[in-house]
Amino acid sequence: MEVLNVVIAALFLLVILYIVAQVFIKPVKLLWKLLINSAVGLVLLVLVNYLASYFDFSLPVNIISVLIAGFLGIPGVILLICLQLLLMQ
Repeated sequence: MEVLNVVIAALFLLVILYIVAQVFIKPVKLLWKLLINSAVGLVLLVLVNYLASYFDFSLPVNIISVLIAGFLGIPGVILLICLQLLLMQ
């Protein structure tokens, strides 16, 4: 009977450890995804500004455009390009 209690306690501990690990791993995965997305967005923003300078086109690099490019990544830079093209006309 005592061995059964130890086995049940060990299984219960494993379940609790699994739940705690999941609670801590998910935000870390989200943080890594956000950091990678931000880096790609910022590099793409600089690259678009560099390449677009040949066509007399530029995206303003301010806190709003950096945040949009950082949080949204590639779609954010495309959104900024579309907005800038709309404002130029």
